[in-house]
Amino acid sequence: QVRNPQTHGTSRNMYTSYEIVCRTNIPAFKLKHSVVRRRYSDFEYFRDILERESTRVTIPPLPGKVFTNRFSDDVIEHRREGLQRFLQIVAGHPLLQTGSKVLASFVQDPNWDRNAW
Repeated sequence: QVRNPQTHGTSRNMYTSYEIVCRTNIPAFKLKHSVVRRRYSDFEYFRDILERESTRVTIPPLPGKVFTNRFSDDVIEHRREGLQRFLQIVAGHPLLQTGSKVLASFVQDPNWDRNAW
């Protein structure tokens, strides 16, 4: 579940982060329940890593970049819904559940570092 968007920073350094709540019984995941925060750019890196890691799986697109009014409630909610759809598809894919090294880390590790991949 992607929820609770929060906008951080001021003027040109502003960004929105989203809370990812993960509840699972998949053995490849270390935790049954976790809550982490990610920003849109983290999702972009995550998607790129998944594409390189999982050549047999078609990774769905992320919601598109927004250049105007990107901090309006409507835009943030639309993006949240798109990120949630993306994660539901990715996390629900059997090959990614068991074969992806980055999936569990992205949705469960509060210290996830995109540069570590």
